[in-house]
This record gives sequence, structure tokens and C-alpha cells, in this order.
Amino acid sequence: MAVTAQDIMTPSVKAVPQDWTMQQLAAFLTENEITGSPVCDDNERIIGIVTLKDIAEFRWNQVSGEPEKELSDEEKQEARQIRQMMLEGMTRMPVEVRDIMTPSVMSVDADTSVRTIADIMMAEHLHRIFVTEKEAITGIITTYDMLKLVAEPELTRRCLEADDSGTPT
Repeated sequence: MAVTAQDIMTPSVKAVPQDWTMQQLAAFLTENEITGSPVCDDNERIIGIVTLKDIAEFRWNQVSGEPEKELSDEEKQEARQIRQMMLEGMTRMPVEVRDIMTPSVMSVDADTSVRTIADIMMAEHLHRIFVTEKEAITGIITTYDMLKLVAEPELTRRCLEADDSGTPT
């Protein structure tokens, strides 16, 4: 019997509202000891995903400018002043989750084999993928969940015994 999404998924998915500030998001992720979360709209539909990486990239883009190799010292100083003014303005206006989230959501059905899930995660460079049933998210599979396949002998055995179709080899 093939190991499927249902066997390894984490059934509780903690979604965050799109209008939360980046600070609220960071606190939520830290408190729940997770690195990412789905984002929901006002009707609680999942519209994207946001991760610690999104926060880090946003912060990095705030402080790093374009390559300044071709600029004179005077132009570099002016660019620094402009960036500083922009940063000061941005701190007055909160950045919301909707501003930093990834608007696409990858998902699989509960009966999708873990081989297929692994192929999708590797091909798309994903650390998490949602499990859905009738367009509703019923769980999440993370890289940690995939590592359980190696750590749990019974799951490993079942994976080795089945091919993508679920037929024993």
C-alpha cells in the first residue's frame, strides 16, 4: 500500500489574515514555532503563503540598494540618503502580509503518493505543500513531514514496496 499525503500530513493548518502586519506575522510564526503559514482573505479562503524567508527578503531589499559600483562617491551618498528617507517613511506605514506573501498555492489530494509529492516539492523548490479536499485545505506537508518517512521504519518500508500507482513492486 503506497504512502500518501494522508499518512504524513499535519492536519492542523494555521492560516494568517492578509491584513496582519509583518510584525504580527513574525510574532505568530515564532510563537507557533513554524516557518510559514497560508494566508487567507476576509472570507477565510487561502490566497497565498507567507514564510520567514519572505520577511527576510523584504528586510534585505529595504537595506540593500542597487549595485553602486558605477556611481561616484557623491551619487552613492545621495542614494544612501534617499534609501534612508524611504526606510523612515516605510516604518511609519506598516507592511502587511499581502505585501510580502507568495500569491500561488501548491496543493495535492489526500491520496497523492509521497513519491509524487516529493517530485513536486523538489521540482518547485517547495518546503511546504497543502493537502486539499474539494478546494478546502485539510492539511499541510512540510519538509519535516517528508523526513519522517526516513525516520519511521514502517513508512519507509511501505514507500519502498509501492510505486507511484500504489501497486506493490
